[in-house]
Amino acid sequence: MGTVSQDAINQFKALMDQVEEPLKRTYQTVHQGYQAETLVRFLKAREWNVTKAHKMLLDCLNWRVHNEIDNILTKPIVPTDLYRAVRDSHLIGMSGYSREGLPVFAHGVGLSTYDKASVHYYVQSHIQINEYRDRIVLPTASKKYGRPITTGVKVLDMSGLKLSALNQIKMVTLISTIDDLNYPEKTHTYYIVNAPYVFSACWKVVKPLLQERTRKKIQVLSGNGRDELLKIMDYASLPHFCKREGSGSSRHSGYANDNCFSLDHPFHQKLYNYVKQKSLESEPSQPSKQGSFHVDLPEPAVEGMEIAKTIESQAHNFEKGNGVSGSLNGLKIDDDSDHRTTHCP
Repeated sequence: MGTVSQDAINQFKALMDQVEEPLKRTYQTVHQGYQAETLVRFLKAREWNVTKAHKMLLDCLNWRVHNEIDNILTKPIVPTDLYRAVRDSHLIGMSGYSREGLPVFAHGVGLSTYDKASVHYYVQSHIQINEYRDRIVLPTASKKYGRPITTGVKVLDMSGLKLSALNQIKMVTLISTIDDLNYPEKTHTYYIVNAPYVFSACWKVVKPLLQERTRKKIQVLSGNGRDELLKIMDYASLPHFCKREGSGSSRHSGYANDNCFSLDHPFHQKLYNYVKQKSLESEPSQPSKQGSFHVDLPEPAVEGMEIAKTIESQAHNFEKGNGVSGSLNGLKIDDDSDHRTTHCP
């Protein structure tokens, strides 16, 4: 790491050492003992400008305190059937680890519908997965491999991506904005698989809008990407939609335990049981209450809105010129997490 970068980290750390309660407590939850790596993430998100990175992190901490994010893993979505409906309509899961120890998260972008529950349940579920990743998955991997592991890889399945349900762009933009502001730079690489033809046109108009560091993280793989992904992970860690011969995927796998989107998958079982157990520990005499955990919803950033409008405009052009049917839902990377980007090759 260069002298300039180290100087920026030192300046940033000195500023954060002045933080007092209650921000100090939630800051500890954020960095989990890996303070330098956390500071680097926020610095990268603000192009190594210490003043802007400091403001971004303070805004994040205030958001956490105001919305009681530190307690979100004590708030299970109940009843279980409701949580299953959320899982079946927002397709995300963890399939394993890369050979370097980075967790592999899979996203069913093309087949996520976000139509089985209110927006607050989807936001609650998404933040819970982020927090479980940051508090449990990454620290556990760091201990196992004997080095800080603070990012993961994402495999984005575009199967079923069409041009009709444009309203879903709003939902994914909202989730992405939460990640951009509060969970920056959590993804090492995005691997896009099962990309349909519409991606080519989409990518041409969206690519210029992306920051260079984001473009460098996106790799579009041929078909279901299995051969390329096997270079960085074992077969057992491949998402279920990458294990089939050739390209193509489906919302449901033949085996529930193999489908990392399913509530029956070990990752989601561990996560859901963890949240229910923490709920019992925090309120042992109280049954879990039905109702979503409301989080203040941010206004989409100007860059994010520009990308969303560009995608929507391109979709209309396709519909008029080519007669292509379907949906552009999820064309904006959600999770990470950290970048106002799109899922186009």
